[in-house]
Amino acid sequence: MLQISRINHVGLRVRDLQTSREFYEKLGFEFIVGPIGPEPVAVMLRPCGININFILNASIDASSENILMDVPEKHTGFTHIALEISDQQKVEQHLLEAGISITETVNLPDGTIFFFIRDPDGNVIEFYLPKSG
Repeated sequence: MLQISRINHVGLRVRDLQTSREFYEKLGFEFIVGPIGPEPVAVMLRPCGININFILNASIDASSENILMDVPEKHTGFTHIALEISDQQKVEQHLLEAGISITETVNLPDGTIFFFIRDPDGNVIEFYLPKSG
């Protein structure tokens, strides 16, 4: 059997390292290194081990629309990253204080809650609060 233990990192293509870095620092990510490598790539890490690699080769003049989420035609690909949380009110307050807008909130009948934000490049981030109990 193939031995996979966890997701190591998520790669996001971004237009501007400084803009992305500042945004993800508001979410508690720490800058580790970059740009490095032929792509080039920069790495940010949350203390809990969540690792994001910024792929720094997006066209500066590219559309601000997220091709996977914002156009009528549905393309294949990863649509978002989901970050599990334990306190909805604290996260929402932190986002408000950081000037980050929540774009959608869903409350399921079983008590599960999830809500979404967008980064400066239109990438979708979900905050996921599993049902309690």
